[in-house]
Amino acid sequence: MYAVFESGGKQHRVREGERIKLELLAGDVGDAVTFDNVLLVHDGEETSVGTPYLEGRKVQAKLLAHGRGKKILVTKFKRRKNYLRRKGHRQDYSLVEIESIS
Repeated sequence: MYAVFESGGKQHRVREGERIKLELLAGDVGDAVTFDNVLLVHDGEETSVGTPYLEGRKVQAKLLAHGRGKKILVTKFKRRKNYLRRKGHRQDYSLVEIESIS
């Protein structure tokens, strides 16, 4: 069984027991998180697709950790103009474990 849900403006395909990184969520480590914006559920035989969301379907997860991703460097450069700008960025994330799809 798997589900597709929406969180942080992105869609995620998950199964029970998976651990995924999402955009930073509010809450403390150990809290239960519920995602109501379920777009699709497949139970092995039947597939339910929402328009846009499925009513009564939820994905339950547990918040495991908060963290920051690897640093990426953003560079602006114009040749022959003595112009070079460098900036770093680290994206915040929340690690969650999917407990159930109902």
